[in-house]
Amino acid sequence: MTPEEIEIRMTGQVTALPHGLSEAYLSSPMVQNHAAFIELLDDGSLACLWFGGTLEGKSDISIYGSTLAPGADRWSAPARLSHDPDRSEQNPVLTRNGQGQWQLIHTAQPSGNQDECLLRRRDIGFSHGAFTAGEPDLIDLPLGTFVRGRLVRRTDGAWMMPVFRCISRPGQRWNGSHDTAGVAVSQDDGKSWSLSEVPGSIGSVHMTIVPLDGDHMVAFYRRRQSDFVHRSESLDGGVTWSAPEATDVPNNNSSINVVRLADRRLAMVCNPISAATSDDRRVSLYDEIEEGDDRPDATGGCAPIWGVPRAPMTLCISSDGGLTWPLRKIIDHSPGTCLSNNSLDGRNKELSYPYLLEGPDGAIHVAYTYFRRAIKYVRLPAGWIDGEQK
Repeated sequence: MTPEEIEIRMTGQVTALPHGLSEAYLSSPMVQNHAAFIELLDDGSLACLWFGGTLEGKSDISIYGSTLAPGADRWSAPARLSHDPDRSEQNPVLTRNGQGQWQLIHTAQPSGNQDECLLRRRDIGFSHGAFTAGEPDLIDLPLGTFVRGRLVRRTDGAWMMPVFRCISRPGQRWNGSHDTAGVAVSQDDGKSWSLSEVPGSIGSVHMTIVPLDGDHMVAFYRRRQSDFVHRSESLDGGVTWSAPEATDVPNNNSSINVVRLADRRLAMVCNPISAATSDDRRVSLYDEIEEGDDRPDATGGCAPIWGVPRAPMTLCISSDGGLTWPLRKIIDHSPGTCLSNNSLDGRNKELSYPYLLEGPDGAIHVAYTYFRRAIKYVRLPAGWIDGEQK
C-alpha cells in the first residue's frame, strides 16, 4: 500500500479477515507512528501506546494512546500523553505500581542522541475508554538508559525494569556500538532504582523478561549485530543473569517481544531475518537527521548493522523455554524495506516493533508498526498458530 492508501485505512475500525483473524489500523494525527505497546486493562479493554510525529528523533515525537473496549469494533480516537518541545519522546511502557495505579514510562532524547536519553514516568488514568495523563517525573537512572520491555516482579518482590544502556563515547556520535543490557531494580515501588548489568551483553538490547516456574526466568534480546535473537537465564528469581547466547531465530537489529502462554509455551513476535540473508544496509538509525553533527561515529565495541529488512511479521512458538522455536507462522507480509525512516515517500515498507499479549479467551493480540505510517493491530484466534483456530 502507498502512504495515502494506509492513511485512508487509519480509522481504528476492526475488520474481520479469513480464518477468524481481524485487523485494524489505528487512527493518529501524526504521519509517523512507531513502537507499539499493548496491554490488557482491568475492564477487559485493550490499550495500545506508541510514539508519533514527523520523523523518529525529531522533537515533535510524542507518546499517543488508544483503547479498544470489550466487544467494540473500533479503537478510540488517539490521545497525546506527553509533550516535550525539545526532546523526542519514544518507547512507551505501560505498567502498574504496587497500589494499582497505571503508569507510563518512556524515553526522551535530543535528536538522535540516544546516549543523552532521559527516562520519565507519569500517572495514567482510563475513564470510559479515554486516557488522562499526569505530569512527568524523572526516573533517577544514568543518561542513555532506554526501556522497551514490560516490568516484572522478582521473586523477592522487587520490581525489575529491563533496560538497555546507550553508552556515551566522548567526542563520538552514538551508533549502538556500545549498547548493553541491564536490569533496573526498585525495592520501594519505583521511588528509587539501582542498576545491574547483564554480563557479556554488548549489542544485546530490548531485554524482555519472562518468568517460568519458581525462581527460573528467561530473557530475550534484539541484537545490534543483526545475527540471532539471544537468550539468557536467571535461576535465582531475577537477581543474577547469565550472558546472552544465540537461539535459532534470526534477528535483524529490530525489536522482538515474548510472552508465556496459558499452555506454558512461549510466544515470540519478530522478523526472523538477519544480515546473513540480506545485503540491505544503511549508515545508522538516524542518518536522515544527522546533518550538522560533525562528530565521527563511535568506534570499538560491536559492529551494529542497520537496514536489514523488517519483515515478515512472524509468530514463533517454543516448548523448551525459548531454546528453540520450531513452530513459526507468518502474520503479515511485505518487502520490509527500512533504508529510510520517512513515512510519506513510500520507500519504507517495514513491519516492525511488535508487541503481543494473550487474552482470557486464548486469542493473541498483536500491535506493530506498518510502513512507519500506522500502528496495525491484529487479533489471532485461539488455536491459530496450531491450525486449530476457534
